[in-house]
Amino acid sequence: MALLRTFVSLIAAASAMPAPQTSPSLSSRAVCDGNTASDRSVWCDYSIDTNWYDEAPDTGVTVEYWLEVQNITAAPDGVERMVLAVNGTVPGPLIEANWGDTVKIHVTNSLTANGTGIHWHAWNGVFGPMVIHGPATANYDEEHEPIVLSDWTHQTCDELYSYAQTVGPPELENGLINGLNTFEDGGSRYETSFESGKSYLIRIVNTAIDTHYKFAIDGHSFQVIAMDFVPIVPYETTYLDIGMGQRYDVIVNADQETADYWMRAVPQSSCSSNANSADIRAIVRYSVSSTSDPTSTADSNLSNADCNDELLSNLVPYLSQTVVDPRQDEDLGVSITASGNLFKWQIGLNSMLVEWANPSLLQISEGNATFESQENVYTLENANEWVYFVIETQLGVPHPIHLHGHDFFILAAEEDATYDDSVTLNLNNPPRRDVANLPSAGYLVIAFLTDNPGAWLMHCHIGWHTSEGLALQFVERESEIPNLLSTSVLQDTCAAWNDWAGTVGIEEEDSGV
Repeated sequence: MALLRTFVSLIAAASAMPAPQTSPSLSSRAVCDGNTASDRSVWCDYSIDTNWYDEAPDTGVTVEYWLEVQNITAAPDGVERMVLAVNGTVPGPLIEANWGDTVKIHVTNSLTANGTGIHWHAWNGVFGPMVIHGPATANYDEEHEPIVLSDWTHQTCDELYSYAQTVGPPELENGLINGLNTFEDGGSRYETSFESGKSYLIRIVNTAIDTHYKFAIDGHSFQVIAMDFVPIVPYETTYLDIGMGQRYDVIVNADQETADYWMRAVPQSSCSSNANSADIRAIVRYSVSSTSDPTSTADSNLSNADCNDELLSNLVPYLSQTVVDPRQDEDLGVSITASGNLFKWQIGLNSMLVEWANPSLLQISEGNATFESQENVYTLENANEWVYFVIETQLGVPHPIHLHGHDFFILAAEEDATYDDSVTLNLNNPPRRDVANLPSAGYLVIAFLTDNPGAWLMHCHIGWHTSEGLALQFVERESEIPNLLSTSVLQDTCAAWNDWAGTVGIEEEDSGV
């Protein structure tokens, strides 16, 4: 997210696989027969009832992929610009494995002027899909390729970052569905086909930098079966609210008349400024021979004015979990300040600004972690303890809050409200996921169990806000972390970065996230 860096996104999306694999193909393995259309609840010797926090299959299979990050010139919507791509494509290649596999990914940085970090979300075109096959809470006939939503500009995010820091979030010019859309008289749309009578599992992911979408396919309803890789009790809807970084699995029945239908991603204007908001569309065809534009009409409820999560009452995890309420809350207020002429977001104590070349894990592995206040570190020392945080803001701006290393439990959330001890918390199987909306001028209450030692980032998934410091770190069970790391690998990697950065004269200009 920083200038002169980028991140590779590997969250459920779709593209062809141009790189070789050395392991057996997914379809030829004898170790796991997977499941069938008549019973998707099972997977090998495990089922949807398995508590995956405690146990998981081990197939003994390692799946390997080779990724090359490159500078290319491309025109995803018909307008040429410099694009950072993975194996030459936007989105990048599909990363695919079975539940219980080990995934090994080799990355070559072929960028001409950028360092590269590998993580689960991106800018500038370096994003792509990851699908893990496993059990589901409802049956379907076929898996459809995932759908990746993104927003798009005709300048790079680095060019726009100065504007974002000094003026505010820039208006974005377009959006893409699986890397395609039209703009003015150029570009082309993503197209897919349904076979009448079949049901399709579709994984939908929002990789946008600053766009909250409502997603729909004209005339079709969805059965929603998972959120952020957490299986849920299925529910029906005709459109889906999906914030930045969120993922949903839905089942769509091809039960409409043989015709062409618009697939729509509608930016929500109260928090997403997009110049092409009425025309971020793709095409679903029931007849592969058709070439006409659809004439279908949008759902009347498909507004473009609000930035809400799906109703929490609908998001019921299939595997029931109960939260122990410690009532020892930490209030992490979110606000914005000016540092000189630059906007800086704060969460909790500070606006996060860390030194790129001296990351937390390196400090911890070397036994000399002395965190500065600007690193915005919260230490969680005790193992298997419930921690509970209130995140709230007085500003009329919603924020998609993302936590690494954990699913968190959403105990309460409300717009235009202030949290106090009178708020009723949902402790009995509340929604759990890794991205949830902090409502506008409101609060979000989360909890998680300290069962995963590490240095875990929590940040706003609006790219401008993260770069402007809206992030913190949970250092969890610090004394256990060094035994989980290779200090020499960390040292060698940081030394290589320092050598390279010194030759090109990099100056750090954002949070370091």
